Amino acid sequence: MAIATTDPTTGQTLRTFDPLTDEQLEEALARAAAAARSYRLTPVEDRVRWLRAAADALDADTDDVAELMTTEMGKTLTAAKAEIGKCAAALRWYAEHGPTLLEPEPKDAGAVGAEQAYVTYQPIGVVLAVMPWNFPLWQAMRFAAPALMAGNVGLLKHASNVPQTALYLAELFRKAGFPDDVFQTLLIGSGTIERVLRDDRVAAATLTGSAPAGQSVAAIAGDVLKKTVLELGGADPFIVMPSADLDRAADVAVTARCQNNGQSCIAAKRFFVHRDVAEEFTRLFAEKLAALPVGDPRDPATKVGPLATESGRDDVEAYVADAVEKGATVVVGGQRPDRPGWFYPPTLLTGITPEMRVYDEEVFGPVAALFTVDSLGEAIEIANGHPYGLGSNLWSEDEGERAEFVRDIAAGMAFVNGMTTSYPELPFGGVKQSGYGRELTELGMREFMNAKTVWVGPRSDQQSSGDTATASE
Repeated sequence: MAIATTDPTTGQTLRTFDPLTDEQLEEALARAAAAARSYRLTPVEDRVRWLRAAADALDADTDDVAELMTTEMGKTLTAAKAEIGKCAAALRWYAEHGPTLLEPEPKDAGAVGAEQAYVTYQPIGVVLAVMPWNFPLWQAMRFAAPALMAGNVGLLKHASNVPQTALYLAELFRKAGFPDDVFQTLLIGSGTIERVLRDDRVAAATLTGSAPAGQSVAAIAGDVLKKTVLELGGADPFIVMPSADLDRAADVAVTARCQNNGQSCIAAKRFFVHRDVAEEFTRLFAEKLAALPVGDPRDPATKVGPLATESGRDDVEAYVADAVEKGATVVVGGQRPDRPGWFYPPTLLTGITPEMRVYDEEVFGPVAALFTVDSLGEAIEIANGHPYGLGSNLWSEDEGERAEFVRDIAAGMAFVNGMTTSYPELPFGGVKQSGYGRELTELGMREFMNAKTVWVGPRSDQQSSGDTATASE
């Protein structure tokens, strides 16, 4: 894919970029390595100040950056501004809590015969971040805020269709006061990722993207024994039981499926509805989906804009066609509008069977697959049969059902009576083919830190002759 800004509302390519030459990439890697040697020694108070300055700069740049994201990948201006606010909040969260998270963690010195025993968390150096286009600021910030607070240096390889957003991120941290080269954007193609990851100056990598991309990065990193964190696909279940508030559940279901024009890993994609309430919930869900305004993402009234790429729109269309051909019913939507740009309407499919691709593949667009089930156990069994395990949702007022859901659903996140989302205060990540590792909170910061054990023995004037005998490993 060319490194270019192409407006998905019109299909017009507005600006193209040349990838870094081999010489330019080598210079960037050398600068990152030099920055890592010095940045790890910067006072925590300076990092706090720079993070806060970055948050303030984001606030000031909101209108311009929102317009840029809308132009590059088609999210509504309203959604873009919300994403920017979320990024600023994450920067401030790590500025507030980072110093405490970086403090040494005391251990029981007496139990190990020491005067002091503790764990200190230290940065590991240069981390490569391979990021997708769907939340072009937030996905990168989930890595950048904790990494920079920790004292690591970041190299961002962003998706090729959001180059200006990627360049803005590097400029944001520079103007916030971070030392030169602590965060660089690399305009490179996917074919260059292996070279960067294999470079001895790069310590680790994090990737948000498809399962095949995650497998590729994990294989390369494994070959050179480097740490990775992977946040991959999702086909989140949204389970509705008879005790649920159906109208509220349907409202949230619409947002959960159509947020970001349906292009979200943690979007609810498979809806499991108990037979006792299936008819009513389906009616409500369909009515609310049909009422969503689809159109220009710059129009404040628009709720669903275009898909980010033409190929993505074509993929969604193919999923629906496959399901219909094999017997699914289109309750709402299902037809590409006759207009410029890469639009696809909110669509509801019922009558889903295992032969259909939508049964066990991720549809990255505003298409909901609805299943009717006879019990919570059946819903969980079908949901867990999927290769992904990112987020999950249950709508129920029954405490026993809630406990069963939390215990048995195979997912990294379980939300009850609410929509799966991400917060700096909660760990974010999945299981199975949705990846491994966690982002956000202290877990996200420590994924790329060395948890160094420190044991300090008693002073010589306090030791007896027998104090030094210990069992070896």
